[in-house]
Parts: sequence; structure tokens; C-alpha cells
Amino acid sequence: MTLPTITPAKAQTLLDEGARLIDIRDADEHRRQSIPGAANMPLASLEPVSGHPAVIWHCRSGMRTAANAAQLAAMSGCPGYILEGGIDGWRAAGMPVATDAKAPLEIMRQVQIVAGLLILAGVILSLTVAQGFVLLSGFVGAGLLMAGATGWCGMARLLGAMPWNRRAA
Repeated sequence: MTLPTITPAKAQTLLDEGARLIDIRDADEHRRQSIPGAANMPLASLEPVSGHPAVIWHCRSGMRTAANAAQLAAMSGCPGYILEGGIDGWRAAGMPVATDAKAPLEIMRQVQIVAGLLILAGVILSLTVAQGFVLLSGFVGAGLLMAGATGWCGMARLLGAMPWNRRAA
């Protein structure tokens, strides 16, 4: 079963009629930028949604929701829809988006930045200081390969424990 895609304007109409808007992105992504009134229910912790005229699922660009449409449809105890273009499409349509510029970057963006810096440093150091520094690039590359293959990222865990990523209770 698949879910139909609706425009931000149609989504707003449904929201005005009592539909529920659910953001399936991880909590760190939702905390940094969200559609006002959207509930956060990451894919890893989906629960059935019912008791509303409709449920509208969204992510950042619409790709994650489209890729998981069958799972989202199974969780929709009422008519379910996917927001066309996700939060990016919502913003492009001129709809309001809440942004917390003080929230840290999403963990995966932090991983990409740190991994890129470590690989670049390993290459530069291996060319200018000692060839052995190329092992740094190889180690980071192996870690990224392992993360992609298993779904577990040690660097993401480490970055998640950093002080700037901890929320005050």
C-alpha cells in the first residue's frame, strides 16, 4: 500500500480541518528546524496514528517518507498522506518554518564534516609530513564503510555524547 502525495497548500487545508502532521526525521533534525505544530515521531519509533481526520507524514525532502510509504501507511489508522517535498517543499511554498539556530547541526552532518576533515588531514599529512598518515584516511574510510554496512556509526555515537549535543533536562 502506498500513500498519496499532497501539496503544502492541500496539507494546510487538512491541518485546518484537524489533521495531524508528523515529522519522521530524527529528533536532532526536528529540533533544528520544524514545521510549527508538527509532532516528531522518528522512523525508528513509529506508533499507529488514529483519531484524526487524516495524518500527514513528512521528512526533509520527501524522499525518506516516499521510501517508507508502506510502513507509514501501516501506521495510519486514518487517511494518510505524504507532504510533497517535505519541509523543504513547505518552506518553498512560503509556509512558516520554525528554526532554532542555536541547536547543534544534525549528528549525520557532524559525522560528514568530521570524517571529511580527518580524511583530508590524513591525505595532506601523508603528502607533507609522513606517508604513514594515509592510515588515518583509511581508518575513517573503513569506519564509514562499517557504518553503512551495519547501520551503527561509532563516530555518530561519540559526537552524540559531546557537550554541544546534550540537551539540558
